[in-house]
Formats: sequence, structure tokens, C-alpha cells
Amino acid sequence: MTDPFTWRAGGCHCGGVRFEVALPQVVEAQSCNCSMCAKTGYLHVIVPESRFRLTKGAERLAEYTFNSRVARHLFCSECGIKSFYRPRSNPDGWSVNARCLDEAIHLEITAFDGANWEANADQLARLSLEPS
Repeated sequence: MTDPFTWRAGGCHCGGVRFEVALPQVVEAQSCNCSMCAKTGYLHVIVPESRFRLTKGAERLAEYTFNSRVARHLFCSECGIKSFYRPRSNPDGWSVNARCLDEAIHLEITAFDGANWEANADQLARLSLEPS
């Protein structure tokens, strides 16, 4: 049996922060309209903890939190790019910015109404669950 996931590399603009994420052939992603994502163009690929690894630059990461202070928005302190973060909707997983992956992947993008986060957050909860 072949592994349904392939490790893909990505990182920030300056290359100081690098990561790897295990993804399936077709990747589910969300385009969010909250104030943060709308301004940055972030495309969410939410994965469980076991499918993400930071490979370089932990010491370069700066953190920004707001509102409930649950989400940990992590940025490269050199170039300012947010390649991944710990989302409020999935504090047991990671959200990777699909735009920060080194190679193009097959994305199926759905809209997520993050501007009305409280009413919609439950739609994302399943994304950081380990596959059975």
C-alpha cells in the first residue's frame, strides 16, 4: 500500500523559515474573508500536528495574537511572511499557507466566512483530525 501523503516543502520569502507538510494528491484549502486573511491573501491548508514539521528558522519566528489570543500567528522576523500558524479553529494542528509551498499543488479551494467566525468555525474542526 502506498502512503496517501507526500511531504512537500515550503517557507518564507527570505528562506530563513522552512517547513514540510504531508499532503494528499488533491488538497482541500480555504480562502477566508476575515480581516487578517483578506489583507494577506492567505490560503489555508489545515493539517494535523503529525503532518507538519518546522525544518529551519524557529529562532526567526515572531508571534502575533489578537482577540481571543488562541490563534498563534507566526511570521518570519526578517521578511514578515506568515507561512504557517496555529489556528484558533484547530489548536491541535497547523494551517499552512498554500502560497508558501515550493511547488504547485492541486488545490480544491472553498470559501470560508471567517468574517463571521463564531458562526462558522465548526466547519474547520475536522481538518486537523488524524485520518482513520
